[in-house]
This record gives sequence, structure tokens and C-alpha cells, in this order.
Amino acid sequence: MTGTPGGPGAPTVIGVDAGSADLRGADHLAHDLVARLGLPDTTVACTHPVRSGERPHIAVSLALPDADTAASVWHRLVTLLTEADEGRPSSGAALGALRHGPESYADGAALAAAEQHSRARGRAVVYPGAGRLVGTVPLSFVLQHTAIERVTVVGAPSGPGGGPAPDTPVTTRDHVRPLWKDGQLVLPLVPAAGDLLAPFEVPDPTPCCADHC
Repeated sequence: MTGTPGGPGAPTVIGVDAGSADLRGADHLAHDLVARLGLPDTTVACTHPVRSGERPHIAVSLALPDADTAASVWHRLVTLLTEADEGRPSSGAALGALRHGPESYADGAALAAAEQHSRARGRAVVYPGAGRLVGTVPLSFVLQHTAIERVTVVGAPSGPGGGPAPDTPVTTRDHVRPLWKDGQLVLPLVPAAGDLLAPFEVPDPTPCCADHC
């Protein structure tokens, strides 16, 4: 580990790369870290593809509310990863200039942290209000009670007056994964049977983290 977290302008997004082979594994990692580190409800945990290293895989990022929280979480995370690796480092982490673990995984973690910091890329797994998106809810509920700021409907016109009505039902399938785009969390939707809308991403295989929600 190098450097010391904290101080003015300190980073607030931590990246973790455990070499997850697929989204299912990365989702599980994100939920597990949020639970085991006791992260606040404002945390946004995202997944990020990593194409460097021995094989393509997926890393995660954890956006914390402030630098002091990030510094505290960093120390707990390093302890957690060190204990889990049992002296054989197999995962990496990054917070600003700080690095932990093998270089390839630390670099993947840094990439994930940078992408969420820019709010240009990242698939959100944990975010404020995510646990309330179960069953079928009005579109207005999605936008008013979660961190999702905008929706798009695949194949539908965009722009003023081109979006779905606020009372349009959204069948969540208990699996809602918005994406960072241009500084906003945006949820891609598709038309579904019965004049409903549904998230573009299908929960297949069945989400592994239902017990964490």
C-alpha cells in the first residue's frame, strides 16, 4: 500500500478488482463489500469491464459521500482483502494514488474508480433507492425515490415530449441496473407485454444477490 488517504481534494471513489469473470460475480462482490464494510445508504457501487491483464474481467467501484468516509473505508477494505487473500494477494484496490494488491488488479481497480469518478461509465448495482425497486412501480416512482435521474426507451424517440408518461408502469423484475452517462444515472428501458416498460438488462441468470437486498 502506498500513500495516505484524506486531505483537501481527496478522492471519494474506491475501486476493487477481484478478477470477477462475469456480471453475476461482480454484482455479488459489490453487494458483499457494501454489507461487510458497512457502507452508507448513499453509496453507489458500479461494475466496470477490464480488458487488460491476463483475461477480460469485471471490477467494481464504490462512490462514497466524502473523503473522510472514503479514507476510513479504505483502511477497512485493505484489512478485509488482506485477510481474505490469506497472504496470497489475488485482488487489488485503488483510491486516488493509493494501491493495494497485485499491479494488474490494482490497475483494474484504478480504472473502475476513475470511470465512476467521471460519471461517464459504470453500471450501478447498489445506489440510493435500489432496494425499493421491486415488483411493478410507476415510472414517476423510479425517478422520485431513487438515484436514477433519467430513463430512455430503446427504439423510442428522445428529447422533449418524446419520453414515456410518468404513470407508465415499470416491471422491475427486481433487477434494475442504471448506467452512468453524461453525469447522470440513466436507466435504459424496453417495451414489455401489457403496455409496461421493463429494464433493458434481463436478470438472467437469476440475480445471485437477492439475499443481500
